[in-house]
Order: sequence, then C-alpha cells, then structure tokens
Amino acid sequence: MTIVPLSIASLRRALAEGWRLANATRMTSIAYAAIFTLGGLVIIGGLLASGMTPFVIAAAGGFMLIGPPVLAGFFGIAQASESGQKPGLSSIVSGFKNASPSVWVVALVCALLFMIFITDAAILYSYMVGGAPVWLTDLVPATSGVLSFLKWGAASGFVVALLLFCVSAFSVPLLCERRASLVGAVSCSVKIVFGNFFPAMLWAALISSLIIGSILLLPLLPLTLPWLAYASRALYREVLPLSAT
Repeated sequence: MTIVPLSIASLRRALAEGWRLANATRMTSIAYAAIFTLGGLVIIGGLLASGMTPFVIAAAGGFMLIGPPVLAGFFGIAQASESGQKPGLSSIVSGFKNASPSVWVVALVCALLFMIFITDAAILYSYMVGGAPVWLTDLVPATSGVLSFLKWGAASGFVVALLLFCVSAFSVPLLCERRASLVGAVSCSVKIVFGNFFPAMLWAALISSLIIGSILLLPLLPLTLPWLAYASRALYREVLPLSAT
C-alpha cells in the first residue's frame, strides 16, 4: 500500500474538502451529529447540576477517545453522496454494515481507554478538588485545587489521546473501507503518524481543540463534527489513495 507523505497543504485541502462534503450532506450529517450532541448535553448538564463543573472539561476531552468509531456512519453518508444518492438514515447504517467487523475491536479499545482516563480523572478530582460543589461561577478565579486538577487531568488525557490517535487515525478509515486487516491497519496508522510526525501532531491538535471547544460550546458540535469527520476521510484518501491499493 503506497503512502503519500503528509504536508501542511494536505491538511488545508482536507479541511476544504471536509467543509464541502459537510455542506453537501448538511441535513443528514447534522442529524447524525445531533445524537452525540444530545448525549453530551445530558452528561454536561448532569455534571453542572451536581456541582462538578471542572469535570466538564475532562468529559469533553473524553469524547476524543470514543469518537473514532463514529467515523463509520459519516463514511456511509459520504459514500451515498458520492454515488449520487440522497443520504439518509440508511446511509449511516450502511456505513457500519460495510465496515470491517474489526472496527468494533477498535471501538472496544477506545471504550477501554475512555474508562481508564475517566477513572484517573475521577481519582484526581476527588483528591485535588474534593467533594465540595464547584459551580460555574466559582471557576473565576479558580482555586489551586481546580487548577491542579485541570493541569494533571490534561497531562493524563494527552498521553492516552496520543496513543489512541497513533493507533486509530488511519486504521479506522482503512477498516471502514475494508482495505486492510486489523493488524495491518493499525501498523499502517502508526507508521504514517510517526513518519509524518509534525503534520500529524498538528492535525491531532487541530481536531482535538476544535472538538473539545465545540463540546464546551455544545450547539457548535453538530456543525464541526461532520466537517472534521469528512476532513479526516479526505486526509486519509490523500495519504492512502484508493488507486494505490
């Protein structure tokens, strides 16, 4: 399988193509993304109501650990659009049906890493913030305990997210299109990330900052999630073109 080197120009083209496809499939893409937005609303609302406001940021970052398998649905929407069909619910279902069953292995790994991160974050929160409620109005100025939690929680999340990005960034798209086995897809993804480390890390930072920011400003998520999902697909197609399989 031929690997085309990544560049900053590649990232720009991927973002442009992702925006184009997100607009071309706007209604279905927003409806699909709205599922995760509603889930985020329930989780964030529960944390705010419980006086665990600092944990909202950890929860937002945790979405990055369970997000990769979501790509399969967006792949189905994109495939329907490129085939001249009108995307709908069946397109999302087809995306998951057409993907390799190994996608669910990646999903299981993502869920395991998510549980590890959330458990660590909960322990840090209990130790550094304690059981006293912290409301939204208490964040400015933040206490030293809250700042320590955010700092160490971010450090813990960074390590887990970096590991997951290396494993899943290009393996999930490969599995969505059944172009490789699980082991082959994962090894290819790791090879691409470390072989193009600077642009790959820039891409990871861009995606994570936009997604986490959109979760914290939740109404933005139905717009940014499809855009970045299709941009990830476009970048994968540029680095691993179908004609080179």
